[in-house]
Amino acid sequence: MAAGKRVVVVGAGVAGLTSAVVLAETGVSVHVIAKEVPGVTSLAAGAMWGPYLVEPKDKVDQWGQRSLEIFRRLAEDPATGVRLASGIEASRTAEVPPDWATTLPGFRPCRPAELPAGFSAGYRFTVPLIDMPTYLDYLLRRLDAAGGTVERRRLASLADAGSATVLVNCTGLGARALLPDPDLRPIRGQHVVVTNPGLTEFFSEDTGLSSDLLCFYPHGGTVVLGGTAIDGEGGLASDDTAAASILARCAEVEPRLAAARVLEHRIGVRPTRATVRVEADRREDDAVVVHNYGHGGAGVTLSWGCAEEVRGLLPDK
Repeated sequence: MAAGKRVVVVGAGVAGLTSAVVLAETGVSVHVIAKEVPGVTSLAAGAMWGPYLVEPKDKVDQWGQRSLEIFRRLAEDPATGVRLASGIEASRTAEVPPDWATTLPGFRPCRPAELPAGFSAGYRFTVPLIDMPTYLDYLLRRLDAAGGTVERRRLASLADAGSATVLVNCTGLGARALLPDPDLRPIRGQHVVVTNPGLTEFFSEDTGLSSDLLCFYPHGGTVVLGGTAIDGEGGLASDDTAAASILARCAEVEPRLAAARVLEHRIGVRPTRATVRVEADRREDDAVVVHNYGHGGAGVTLSWGCAEEVRGLLPDK
């Protein structure tokens, strides 16, 4: 797409901000419109790189690997909020590790003594951990440095975004009403943030399709504890019962967390559909809309790969 054309990105979660950065850094004039900046669901993410129950697999693999390359580079700068961390993903049912895990640096099966009580198998690897408040602030600074602008405003429809050469739709669950897209559904997630009692490694349980997750991700002085994945629920109010269960599950694996002080609760709604949607179409008024939404719990993991695909979908003229 030629420099000087105007692109409006709707949505300021990780998909929207990453898309905006990629486009602005090619010389395109980029304006972001969103009700919340940054988006609350992205702020609530854990976040550890790893393709998470999303399709289509061939595209997800490509997007995820490209994002992994970029996160590894970003981890060289502490100001980004990204670091490379070692840790364990474990299972109570001796599951075979996913393909993506076996290719990560330091991958190896866990010795029995490394596993918490009740777990029958696990594996170690090194992977990017992303402290989302710091990281999203980094993306906003990078967008500003590239000349992008941001407007806090709620849209009743994509047409309300105003004149633009191209609209990039990164509205997440909002696309269900804005387009509309009836294939989108919410999966509510909750994390508890506590003071760090000295953890440096992450832990994650392969819980399959369970709504009760078990993971903890240390970010310097804090640890993000997870979590929940409640299909069909879209509320953002804190659930004290769920929070207590999250704390108990994590403390059972890592007893030092039992005495950690709770700092905040983070709640988001994963925008989930059968397949991630990254494609272009034309509206009745002939405007080009490039969609980038429906990432479920893998929005961070796929963010850079999807943003580069968005760039490739922009018209040449």
